[in-house]
Amino acid sequence: MKICLVATFPPSGRQLNEYAYYIARELQADPRVELTVLADELTNYDFATDQDGNPLNIVQQPELPGFDVIRCWKFGSLTTPVRLLNTIRRLKPDIVWYNLVFSSFATPEKPFAAFAGLSAPALTRAAGFYTHITLHHIIEHVDFSAAGVRLERLFRIGSNLSTRALLKANSVSVLLSRYHRTLRTKYSAQNVLLSTHGTFASIPAPPDFTKRGSPHKRILAIGHWGTYKRLETLMEAFPLVLEKVPNAQLIVAGANHHTKVGYWESVRDAQPPGLPIEFRGYVPEEAIPELFASSSIVAIPYDSATGSSGPAHQACEYGVPIVCADLPDFRAMVEDEDMAVRFYKPGSAVDLAEQLIAILQSPAHECEMAEQNYVAGLEMMIGNVVDNYIRWFKLQRCKRMLLKSGAEDKLPLRHAALDHGAGSHRASSLDAHQNTRHQDTGSTRNGNHASDIRELGSVHPQADASEV
Repeated sequence: MKICLVATFPPSGRQLNEYAYYIARELQADPRVELTVLADELTNYDFATDQDGNPLNIVQQPELPGFDVIRCWKFGSLTTPVRLLNTIRRLKPDIVWYNLVFSSFATPEKPFAAFAGLSAPALTRAAGFYTHITLHHIIEHVDFSAAGVRLERLFRIGSNLSTRALLKANSVSVLLSRYHRTLRTKYSAQNVLLSTHGTFASIPAPPDFTKRGSPHKRILAIGHWGTYKRLETLMEAFPLVLEKVPNAQLIVAGANHHTKVGYWESVRDAQPPGLPIEFRGYVPEEAIPELFASSSIVAIPYDSATGSSGPAHQACEYGVPIVCADLPDFRAMVEDEDMAVRFYKPGSAVDLAEQLIAILQSPAHECEMAEQNYVAGLEMMIGNVVDNYIRWFKLQRCKRMLLKSGAEDKLPLRHAALDHGAGSHRASSLDAHQNTRHQDTGSTRNGNHASDIRELGSVHPQADASEV
């Protein structure tokens, strides 16, 4: 199966490049798949800086070994859909898989370029290629005031048109059940599936508590900082934590958001001297495991949320307790994926400090939360997530072949049931592909009727396209 993955891709510093890397890693390791990554052109990224605040020299970095990467589109360019379509026509893939947020192709300051990029999946389908989108957020659940968006009413009209354009793809997967419900109800979308974000390690290692609390109890905050992902509340809360936990240490890692150059550096410069706070800047991928494994807590101090949290899933991967703002998207994420999280009132430094202290002062509670998150991480490893996508793609390819041959009436019953929206539990355990069964009953998960959810893990492994 030939797959083109359209995404930002390392060494690019733009949103979702790390997520695309892990998808590509799993696809590349699958002998059934021939992968080409259609990535963004590299440029200088003033927002991605090292621990000294110096911009990373990404343009001169080589492509990651082992991947076939074609950099055929440019961030902020109106020509993106044309260039993508020309490349796709030349490659003739079986599947074109887009990994997107609404700002994947341009910032709100360039709305026409953003809309042009978001129209590419519809144009890809119109050109005759099966097109799938993994959509990491939807605009209906974005707090525009917290995100700093101006002209909100006009932006929502444009976002509505963009969403309808994205739904012209053959299929769209979202990562939160509330997003799935919104697209099904507001847009009457019948091609929306529910997937999971996934954790990135091939075989996650259990939490090693000998690396934590000796001598420092580390609080890790990592992200792309400056819009709704802000550090002010955490900076205000940390001195309160030190009063109760003197050996606490705060690690702030990650680049600035591409629209907020210099943000974390300004926060660093505003802190009084002597506080045990380290600002790491952009952290290379090879340093991520030790960063998480040596942390006692992952803090997610956001003012709003735009989807499932990557740092929260990495915390599960390494078995780290989570403290995050009490936001609807995060509540839904925790309920959908059974994470161990303590919530604080958004904007309240006192409440944030109390939640951090509650974990740091109780080794038993910290261990309990860590183990629960590790188990949650095992149930959503990226290998299983990608395997579910591949099975979905093979099923759709098989159905198209049958339809072309006039054999629609011979479509297996379990395939037809999936196509008409019957549900199943999410395939999320280590051997989920051996245990999942297609369900036509009203069984529930966290109170959501399974029959309302089209899930990627619902195809029985024996229903493989190679059989047909």
